[in-house]
Parts: sequence; structure tokens; C-alpha cells
Amino acid sequence: MMHGIEDEGGPAQAMALEVAMVSHSYGQKKALDAVSFSLPAGSFTVLLGLNGAGKTTLFSLVSHLYDTRQGSIRVFGRDIRREPGEALRRLGIVFQARTLDLDLSVGQNLAYHAALHGMGRRDAMVRIRELLAQVDMADRLHDKARNLSGGQMRRVEIVRALLHRPSLLLLDEATVGLDIRSRADILATIRALVAQTGLSVFWATHLIDEVDQADDVVILDKGCVLVAGAVADVVRQAGARDIGGAFAGLTSGASRSELSVAAVAAIGESRDLAARCEVDAAAPLVGAAR
Repeated sequence: MMHGIEDEGGPAQAMALEVAMVSHSYGQKKALDAVSFSLPAGSFTVLLGLNGAGKTTLFSLVSHLYDTRQGSIRVFGRDIRREPGEALRRLGIVFQARTLDLDLSVGQNLAYHAALHGMGRRDAMVRIRELLAQVDMADRLHDKARNLSGGQMRRVEIVRALLHRPSLLLLDEATVGLDIRSRADILATIRALVAQTGLSVFWATHLIDEVDQADDVVILDKGCVLVAGAVADVVRQAGARDIGGAFAGLTSGASRSELSVAAVAAIGESRDLAARCEVDAAAPLVGAAR
């Protein structure tokens, strides 16, 4: 189980990602506020939040695109600030924006990226063919990137992120702009990789239907983690029927007021964080009214 809801004990589990008291601001605007959670190795964890919740900012900090000035981030025990090389070596990432060179073939795009990781040409081609086969793209090696569908481009970007054999894969809104079938195919591909290879995955989305009952989930709202844990535990402790109801209850002021006293008590510290976020968000409005 993920850090955030009490575990029942047992042997310590290796953590793929540990985020502790991380805050980040853009000028006077706070994008993340004392965010803390951890991801067990080999898990598929969904970072669930509405657009603007802070998901991309968090990913930018975890991938060291932004410097972590408040709090700490560890990737398999390696501090992202103190040991960036070691931490990033364990990390693969697929951002929301597509970044393939449309004038190059699939193979050329991937070979170029492999070279950046210091892979030899022969080893790189073996790895490229292996991964393309895993994502059902083996016959697209020589196709120009511009001739691929949106779903196929995303698969190539996933292959690119896996070339150097990372242990943790981050995907930021990886299915945005894709049709329903392509979304389902991408999710199925990633879940299969987790099951077959033990890869750890952190999947950011605003879409409830991308969360599976067997997943772990981190709910992020207005820069704060409201709750983190196994989906079944989050649903039960929120007093909801499903993850959609739990998410709505935790992130909607109107729905939140209707939660039972028992559910509020069960959420505990996570509810306190949510309340603090609401106070922070309302402060500028109160000042303006005065």
C-alpha cells in the first residue's frame, strides 16, 4: 500500500518514489503545497487531479526540469538534488506534449535518443526492435513519424522513454487527444509492462475512467495531496461507492459538505490538508473583498 493511509504492518517495501513536503511557487502563486507521498516499487499509481491541480509541476520537479527548493524527492533512494545523475538514470518520462521529429523515421527518432544515453548502435537497435515488438509497432520501424496516428506516436514515445531500462516511468496525461480505443490500448500496454517486468509507473490524468480498482492513487487538488493509497482503501475511507464518488467528494466543496462524519474522521490528516488548501486559495479573495 502507498504512504498516506495507514498500513497494517509487515515487512518494509522498497519505494520507487518518495516525495516529502515538496512545495513550489510561480511568483506569488503556489502550485504545490507541502506535497508528500510515496510509491511502492512495481506498482501502477495514478496521479488523479483536475487540470491545474499541479500534476505537471510535480512531474517537472520529479524529472529535475525544475529545481526542488522546498522538500525532497527520492527516486529509488537517490535524492534528485544531491544525486541527480543516479536518480535520473532510474527514470523514464513521457510528457503530454509530443516531441518526435516528424521528418525522421521511427527508428531514427529512437536511435538518436539511444545515442544520447550512450548506447552503442548495435545494442540500441536490438533494444529498439525489442520494445517496438512489445508495443505492437515492430512493422513501423522505417515509417516517418508524421505518418503515424496519435496513438502510434504515443507508443513510440513510450518506447523512447524505456530505451535506457528505467525502473520508474512517468506519464503526464499520456492519452490526451486520443480516441477511446487508442486510450485503452495505451493503458493496456503500460499495465502489461508493469505485470511482466516489474516496472513502476506513475500515471497522471484527469480522467476517472483511467483508474483501475487494482491501482494505487494519489488525489491532487489545488496543489495539495488530499489522499493517497490503494483505490479500494481510498473509496472505503471516503465513504463513497467508487473512485469517481471519492474524487468528487474530496475535490468538490458542495459534495465535501455532504460527506458523513464517519468518512471525514476516516480521512483524517488528508482532510486537514484539503481544508488548509481551501483556506490558502480563498485568502486572496478575502483580501480583495476588504
